[in-house]
Amino acid sequence: MGEPAKKLSALGLSSGGLDSILSALVLKEQGIEVSWISFETPFFSADNARKASADTGIPLITRYILDDYLEMLLNPPAGYGKNMNPCMDCHALMFRLAHQVMQEIGADFLFSGEVLGQRPKSQTQNALNYVNKHSGAPGYILRPLSAKKLTPTILENQGLIDREQLLDLNGRSRKPQMALAEKYGIKEYPAPAGGCLLTDKGFSDRLRDLFAYQKSYAARDFEFLKYGRHFRLSETVKAIVGRNRSDNEQINAHIKEDEDIIIKMAGIPGPSVILPHGADEQAVRLAAQLCGAYSKAKEGETAGVSILAGGSKQVIQVEVPEKEIFYNSIL
Repeated sequence: MGEPAKKLSALGLSSGGLDSILSALVLKEQGIEVSWISFETPFFSADNARKASADTGIPLITRYILDDYLEMLLNPPAGYGKNMNPCMDCHALMFRLAHQVMQEIGADFLFSGEVLGQRPKSQTQNALNYVNKHSGAPGYILRPLSAKKLTPTILENQGLIDREQLLDLNGRSRKPQMALAEKYGIKEYPAPAGGCLLTDKGFSDRLRDLFAYQKSYAARDFEFLKYGRHFRLSETVKAIVGRNRSDNEQINAHIKEDEDIIIKMAGIPGPSVILPHGADEQAVRLAAQLCGAYSKAKEGETAGVSILAGGSKQVIQVEVPEKEIFYNSIL
């Protein structure tokens, strides 16, 4: 007797959302072994994918891809969406990287939970075709939830995947997915809103500023963009002002005391003000006034401000200005 035929296996891109979960379960129903991969950068996390993996038992691989992502983000061939979101090239990059992992683990094809027509920019027929073309794996990307509306993949044409068991979802309605969730007994799943910070206008404005004024970037530069108020003080200096205790804690977690300047009020409640990568004396004094303006000190009074730079600390006196003088500098 010959050996039994190898069971098909598939590696899926997972956001951890309902569509990702359903696409995997649809494939499992026809005996295909499924696993997931989820990518992380400072702009999006794999936390929802981790939860989905824990809930379903589907194995998950995670990869941190900031270097590859930045190379694409700085010049996406298909351009950006409404903000700094390069959705088409982002998806193409993720499939290229997933294809490498697919080959490493010996999986037979890739899949995702994308639904034709669900997102007006990134899930149109043209967008899906663009991703297929630039993925490094054309013909090996299956979208189980909309497969019957799309060109058959190579494995479907070979009869290795039963196309009749795949779905024909199309459009923005979530009712079919909710019905499938009930069928599969899925009770908890995240809302369909995107979890990518690059779709957020405020974050995108700060990111454009970073790219415009800074020539090299570390992960912490992007982490800083998530918190506090940001002020462009000069072409070479940006100040970050914590809004509350939580902001201050998050900002402080990414500080490098040998590189950054940390400014706080001396003896008066106030925010942490950070000058990433340092600043000249004039910018430090301006940032000290900024710290005073957002502290509990009264406008017009003289207040002590603590400056920590390069491991040494000094206290300077500044006249507390009104906040309004900084409004044109807000990012």
